Amino acid sequence: MKHNVFNPASFVIAAACALTIAATANAAAAGDATANAASASTDAAQVARGAYLAKAADCAGCHTAAPRVSHPGAAPVATPPFAGGLGMGSPFGTIYTSNITPDPQYGIGRYSYDDFARALREGIAPGGKRLYPAMPYPSFAKITDDDMHALYAYFMHGVQPVAAPAPQTRLPFPFNQRWVLMFWDWAFAPKSQFKADAKRDAQWNRGAYLVQSLGHCGACHTPRGPAYEERGYDESASAYLTGGTNDYWFAPNLSADPGSGLGRSSATDIVEFLRNGHGGGLIPFGSMVQVVEDSTQYLNDDDLTAIAAYLKSLPPHAPSGFFNARSSAALQTVQALKTGDVERPGAGIYASYCARCHQMDGAGVPQKYPRLAGNPAVLSASSVSLVRLLVEGGGSPHTGSGPEPRKMPSFAGKLTDTEMARVLTFVRNTWGNTAGPVTRNDVSSVRGALHK
Repeated sequence: MKHNVFNPASFVIAAACALTIAATANAAAAGDATANAASASTDAAQVARGAYLAKAADCAGCHTAAPRVSHPGAAPVATPPFAGGLGMGSPFGTIYTSNITPDPQYGIGRYSYDDFARALREGIAPGGKRLYPAMPYPSFAKITDDDMHALYAYFMHGVQPVAAPAPQTRLPFPFNQRWVLMFWDWAFAPKSQFKADAKRDAQWNRGAYLVQSLGHCGACHTPRGPAYEERGYDESASAYLTGGTNDYWFAPNLSADPGSGLGRSSATDIVEFLRNGHGGGLIPFGSMVQVVEDSTQYLNDDDLTAIAAYLKSLPPHAPSGFFNARSSAALQTVQALKTGDVERPGAGIYASYCARCHQMDGAGVPQKYPRLAGNPAVLSASSVSLVRLLVEGGGSPHTGSGPEPRKMPSFAGKLTDTEMARVLTFVRNTWGNTAGPVTRNDVSSVRGALHK
């Protein structure tokens, strides 16, 4: 029978091996912990970067429904962010935005990265469902891979899921045939990511990237053709950013036209406008109010400056209106308004309803009310925004660093169509402004479309 004999040498060797294994295991565990911490830090940084990019793209502005009012007189209740349900007017009917929270049933929680990127760049959701171009995928096609990964990380890990369906879009025939969009995409939608212009500096390229891709500025500010396509997606197209009408708002010309464009606005004016909602005596209106509130006020100084630099580089296109504050007619009109000697149609209406805020000389009040003298929106070829502001009223944006918001009242119950046409024609041709007249039919067509 074989007996086990204690061997001191073997015991020492075994103990040493055990200590080595334990030390190796501890080191591996420490390494894993370090790696996990680094990964968590990287993930958190990626999510934070995606949150910033989502602000730049104004995802919440479209994919968050308007506050709900349960009954007349009740305070509005905010709706969940990114849960969709915002109705967007189009020539073909109302298009409702989708739920883009990470809810697996009603949102995009089951999207892979490739699903997400394809939806944003190509307008094709999982299952081959084609999205209407109210979703600005022709612009988002230019988003870089790095930014797309950051956006995906944010929407999957930084957004609260909302288990609620968004209303279904139901357009009349033939616009409900989404398969037809395959041909639209083939004919009009860009396919490639943004490519920097080697002849331009880094600031210009950054501004171009933000304006053309994430900011999708052309979706509103570029006119559309007969197939609802944007007539250009970058500065190589002469119509790019020269103004467009969407849902009865005219988004102004952003080229260097000195009348209706940014020709007389400085880069600093543009930065302040985007950050605070006030710049160079101008204030956003319509859907641009929400863009400032939900998007541009959160951009850093470098990105705002880059956007301004890019916009100021655009040559003048689609000229409309003129402004000459030093003309003899302008000086005479200002003096006549102050003394009450003006007999032109609309002058009395302006003095009674408008001058208190916008002043007799049309200069407005800095940080409170916009100037009308030389205002590019006043000189625009389209008067639809001016009519809608008179009919519905408006308000300046709520921003973290800007002045207290102000409201413009509705004049729908105070002025007739003829009176609105007269006062707008007066404003467009006073203080050195020169722009086309507004007719009664112009006013009545907008009011009819708005049912107001």
